[in-house]
Amino acid sequence: MTNINWKQVQSKTKRFLFGMNFMDGFVFKFIIYFLLVIIGFVFVYPLLVMLSFSLMSLEDLINPMVSQIPTTLYFNNYVDAFIALDYIKVFFQSLVVTLIPAIIQTFIASLVGYGFARFEFPLKKFWMVLVVVVYMIPPQVYLIPRFVLFHNMGLLNNIGSVLVPTTFGQGLNSSIFILIFYQFYKMIPKALDEAAQIDGASRLYIYFKIAIPLSIPSFITSFLFSFVWQWNETYQTFMFLGDGWQTLQTRLAIFVSAAQGNQVTLVEAAQNEAQAMAGNILIMIPMLIVYLILQKQFIEGIDKSGITGE
Repeated sequence: MTNINWKQVQSKTKRFLFGMNFMDGFVFKFIIYFLLVIIGFVFVYPLLVMLSFSLMSLEDLINPMVSQIPTTLYFNNYVDAFIALDYIKVFFQSLVVTLIPAIIQTFIASLVGYGFARFEFPLKKFWMVLVVVVYMIPPQVYLIPRFVLFHNMGLLNNIGSVLVPTTFGQGLNSSIFILIFYQFYKMIPKALDEAAQIDGASRLYIYFKIAIPLSIPSFITSFLFSFVWQWNETYQTFMFLGDGWQTLQTRLAIFVSAAQGNQVTLVEAAQNEAQAMAGNILIMIPMLIVYLILQKQFIEGIDKSGITGE
């Protein structure tokens, strides 16, 4: 019968549970994965409920025995939502209202961020603080003055109410994109600029041929954030675009409001809710496709834009 070296067993068990510095041990990994599962469930659960509810037939909706999982997959809710949203037409209108401002906003924020990172000018710190302060001020504070200004300029009920402020660096949450580019450009060694200047390159040449190619992940990150925020914006869209340009979000809000005003019975309420859930899923699909395509660049941009420069 062999003798058991209890000290050795105890040492191996302790190393397995706590590792060499606790962070590589089983206990620490278990806590981390447990927290990740809990946090992931908090985010995923509402989406699962929405998906499940949108696939329920009228019989499942009024059946008290069916709570989460539908007995059969019922896709007519998506057909009804597709028709109610006028999906194809309104999708392209949404794309124009979100894609063009997102591209312009990303480029303008890149220019401003490059200027802050590479040039010295009077009151530079003051302007940087102002950029942060503008981001912290809720948009509702200056919504009415902006509405009056756009009315006087004749920009209401057309896409100019979105393009004009975006072009002049006042788009939706432009300040955060300026800070992202500023942080990224601070990472690029100034020696590259100096070497290009010695060869006779202008500032614009350096920006387009050196700065932009090295900051593609930051462009992807800013573009995705801008695109998603523009896509989900409804309040300012209602205010400035009105009936001239409808987006899928505003169209869904109108559909839900009309359904709530016309519904009489609980059955109609449940059916309208299921169609609204299906509409939300249809609106989310383009965002998921864009993210899946640009996922790698997006994560790389988030990682690099959080690192301080030289």
